Amino acid sequence: MGCMETPGKLDAHRLGEGPPSGADIDLYRRLSSDIAAGVGVVSTVLRNRDYAATVSAFLSVSYDPPTLLVSLYAESRIGEAVAEAGTWALSLLPAKHQGTANWLASPGIPLHGMLSQVPYRRGPATGAAIIDGSLAYFELRTVSVHPAATHLLVVGEVLAMGSDASPSEAQDPLLHFGSEFRRLAP
Repeated sequence: MGCMETPGKLDAHRLGEGPPSGADIDLYRRLSSDIAAGVGVVSTVLRNRDYAATVSAFLSVSYDPPTLLVSLYAESRIGEAVAEAGTWALSLLPAKHQGTANWLASPGIPLHGMLSQVPYRRGPATGAAIIDGSLAYFELRTVSVHPAATHLLVVGEVLAMGSDASPSEAQDPLLHFGSEFRRLAP
C-alpha cells in the first residue's frame, strides 16, 4: 500500500511563547466550536441549595468501574459547588429541552429559584436534580478534581444511572455545534 501523505504544508496558526493573544483565543473559540458535542445539565446540592448548569464538555472515562468526566469553569457557581459537594448528576438532554439548556447556560441566572422553570426529579443516590425526559442520567461521586487552565476536570464514579426518555426522544438528542444548539432530527 502506498503512502497517503499529502504534499505541502498546512497553514497552521502557531501560538507564541507566553500567554495566548486575543487573536489566538478568538481563533481557538471559532475552531473548537466545530466539535459536535452532546448537551447535558450538571447538577448538585450543596448546603440544601440546588446548583445546575448546561455543559457540553463531558465524556465517558471507563466502563469498569463506570466513570465519567465533566469540565466546569473553575470560578463558576457550579464548578465550586460540584467540587465542594462531592456528589453530582449529569442529565443528557433531548432536543425538546433546548429551552432548559438556554436557561441554565445564561450568565447571571438567579441562584434562588434556578430550577423553578425546569422539570426535574431528585436522583435517589445524590438528591441532585435529574432533568425530566433525559436521554440518560448519571449520579456520581467525585473521585478526583484536576485543575486545567481556567477549568476543573471533575472525575466521578457512577452511583446510579438510567433513562427517562421516550423511544422517539431517544433518537433526537440536543447537540452543540458551531456555537449553537442543534438537533440530529430534521
